[in-house]
Amino acid sequence: MCGIIGVISSNDVAGRIVDGLRRLEYRGYDSAGVATLYDGQSLDRRRAKGKLVNLENELDQRPLSGSVGIGHTRWATHGEPTVANAHPHASEKVSVVHNGIIENFRELREKLSAKGHVFNTETDTETIVHLITDFVDQGKPPRQAAAAALDELEGAFALAIIFDGENDLMIGARRGSPLVLGYGDGEMFLGSDAIALSHLTHKITYLEEGDRVELSKNSSVIFDESGKEVSREIHEVDASSGSIDKGNYKHFMMKEIYEQPTVVGQTLGTLIDPLSGQVKLAEMPFDMASIDRVTIIACGTSFYAAMVAKYWMEQVGRINVDIDIASEFRYREPIMPEGGLAIFISQSGETADTLAALRYAKSQGQHILSILNVAQSSMERESDIVLHTHAGPEVGVASTKAFTCQLSVLACFAIAHARARGTIDRAEEARLCVALSEVPARMADVLNHDDAIKSMAIDVAKAQDVIYLGRGLEYPIAMEGALKLKEISYIHAEGYAAGEMKHGPIALIDKNVPIIVIAPSGRLYEKTVSNMQEVIARKGQVYFFTDIKGAKVDGEAAIATIALPMLDEFVTPLLHAIPVQLLSYHVAVAKGTDVDQPRNLAKSVTVE
Repeated sequence: MCGIIGVISSNDVAGRIVDGLRRLEYRGYDSAGVATLYDGQSLDRRRAKGKLVNLENELDQRPLSGSVGIGHTRWATHGEPTVANAHPHASEKVSVVHNGIIENFRELREKLSAKGHVFNTETDTETIVHLITDFVDQGKPPRQAAAAALDELEGAFALAIIFDGENDLMIGARRGSPLVLGYGDGEMFLGSDAIALSHLTHKITYLEEGDRVELSKNSSVIFDESGKEVSREIHEVDASSGSIDKGNYKHFMMKEIYEQPTVVGQTLGTLIDPLSGQVKLAEMPFDMASIDRVTIIACGTSFYAAMVAKYWMEQVGRINVDIDIASEFRYREPIMPEGGLAIFISQSGETADTLAALRYAKSQGQHILSILNVAQSSMERESDIVLHTHAGPEVGVASTKAFTCQLSVLACFAIAHARARGTIDRAEEARLCVALSEVPARMADVLNHDDAIKSMAIDVAKAQDVIYLGRGLEYPIAMEGALKLKEISYIHAEGYAAGEMKHGPIALIDKNVPIIVIAPSGRLYEKTVSNMQEVIARKGQVYFFTDIKGAKVDGEAAIATIALPMLDEFVTPLLHAIPVQLLSYHVAVAKGTDVDQPRNLAKSVTVE
């Protein structure tokens, strides 16, 4: 997760910005930078690849003065981790730091290039700089230029912006990525979260979705997404804690659900080159084209990510894929032909069952690839190669953002593997990459259904048993939804393949059993809806998660319907994971259970 900090003051700010960036190191990063108005008028910046100490050394050698400044720690997304690609990005007139993904940056880049703008980096962020600069060149004042540029941006982002010659102005904006406003004595602040500002202030405001804020040294003005001036609540926080906080969310789980547009965007950004439409993985220590058998091993929620990956790899890669629960795997003593690929999925990288399974696969001559969220874990040290998710710290025991980031990595791996095997061509790879790149922005759209899902939860919370149904790629999401509900609300729930209802589970259906049906438009939609009608005919209480097209055709058949955005069938598991997470969360809140630390569960299971 990238980090942002901004300070507007009457004193030099570079040192305090670096202190704030240090508090954001837990998010992970591969470059850092600071930009200021060095004489109150002109923009200047210092950037460095690697750890923050490199930026500090750069500032020691070439100090940076100025009372207005912005800083950033970056995980490489669009473009490699180089000094040129590091933030802040700048023109002579504007400097910007940015978290998130600009979905339409290619179109904007082409339009601006045609007008004579010259791009020097591979990043989507540079497009924002040129877009704002273009509006300034047209004669718009900085505030209007920023507002006009924001109207043209599509995707998920948090921004901090400063301007040449404007020593009492900083602009912030958020859409799908968090941003916090801080209040000081004769100075104001922006940060990715409260931790970034913990050394500066104990008064903060959490900007809401679509907000834009204009800061001066002594005041701030917040506008909502319609451009209307609004007030937001000021919170008192422990300025000395420096610990990961819940922000303005009641629970970490809810905060982490809402972080998904950002972290999924950042994870995809490390794996997809949007200019070429290709997946760019680290160099593999084996020939991907020669792998003709894959085994994927995981526990709990990560196992359902493995189930989705099995569908993806078999459908696009045309390869045999076995999936196994880690706690059972080695006790079966499976036969693993030497030279096969074993993929292990773990949030912590310390899961005892998964680690033991990894060691068994290694003893059987398998190539070992692990998908992990925590660097330098035991599993990383024992793997041939690791693909990292960039979910950041996940505090809630019930996994949410780590799951969708795992899906993001697995989708990219499935595409790269299929391309290496020749089962898809370059055009199909590009199409699938575009579909994945659209996911973060559409995730932000899904979160707008939160209130409707909360209303659903009031009725579901009264049930003793709940059934989730899905087909194809949505079958694992049905199982994950049932697991989430069990984990945090303690309601008995089961996930089934919808076509299996007739083979036993339909006997459970009556008017007291909520049925959660997950059915986006696609090849299996009609079959799933047919199964849904069988449930309705037996008085089952159906809650329908579909898309806009499905809602128009069959939405009225259910007690309640949630119409999600239309997306390519390949990426629907990433989108449909969110409403089942939200439903479980709101049911648990309605029942009064401990959402973040449910009974009997631990975040990292380090015993077998």
